[in-house]
Amino acid sequence: MAKGHRSQIKRERNANKDTRPSAKLSYARVSVQKACFVLDAIRGKDVNSALGILAYNPRYASSVIEKLLKSAIANAENNNGMDVSKLYIEECYANCAPTMKRVQPRAQGRAYRILKRMSHITVVLNER
Repeated sequence: MAKGHRSQIKRERNANKDTRPSAKLSYARVSVQKACFVLDAIRGKDVNSALGILAYNPRYASSVIEKLLKSAIANAENNNGMDVSKLYIEECYANCAPTMKRVQPRAQGRAYRILKRMSHITVVLNER
């Protein structure tokens, strides 16, 4: 059990909060594996080159991640007052989300399961 008053516990918890600008997309209709191909290409890059990579990447996940990256840039500029030209992608990762289970009819009355996978994608920026 934590000691102290509830407000004190909350104050301590909020003091350890991460102040880096970030954006998170929950329940993206793309599998983690497919999203990670795109995320690996932009990890560690500065924001302008990452946007260029995403604009010309043919994968579906790149359009979703491009939108997410623009949101993270806007958060950095408006909420944290950071300079956009100095920003780079410090962290980006995809985690598993709930999977939708669907049924595909097959021969002789059988039914095969189709797994439509989703992911939670996070992009964290920082200033150089």
